[in-house]
Amino acid sequence: MLQEGFIKVFSQIHTFRNQGAFEGWVRRIIVHTCINNLKKNKKFSESVDIIHATTVQVREESVPSIVQAKQVIECIRMLPIGYRTVLNLYAVEGYSHREIAEMLDIEESTSRSQYTRAKQMLEDILVKKKILQQPTKKMDILSAFGR
Repeated sequence: MLQEGFIKVFSQIHTFRNQGAFEGWVRRIIVHTCINNLKKNKKFSESVDIIHATTVQVREESVPSIVQAKQVIECIRMLPIGYRTVLNLYAVEGYSHREIAEMLDIEESTSRSQYTRAKQMLEDILVKKKILQQPTKKMDILSAFGR
């Protein structure tokens, strides 16, 4: 997908109007290429039914000092594609739920619930792999990473 994205960047470079950062323009093309690929292969519709998440609980002192980025990325890759996509777009790329809903052709509420469920599932995986200790204090796991 990355290669397809760069092909689109180079074939459409003449459309870049220097109105904003080149990096942002490239990122948007790459993200949209990946999303279109997911839609084309209908992989986004896969989801896992879990108990409704409320708040993510995590021991404050264990994040982010203990959690290694490589381990977290491994755990994120274990999430269902829909959860992983929304989590990455919202928490990593910084898109709003409204923007994500438009990109993925889903309801804004679906984006929010997929994000909440992704956080809960990620926490469960991190606890199961003993990367995080069993939560005792309520805290949003991704708030430690700026979201």
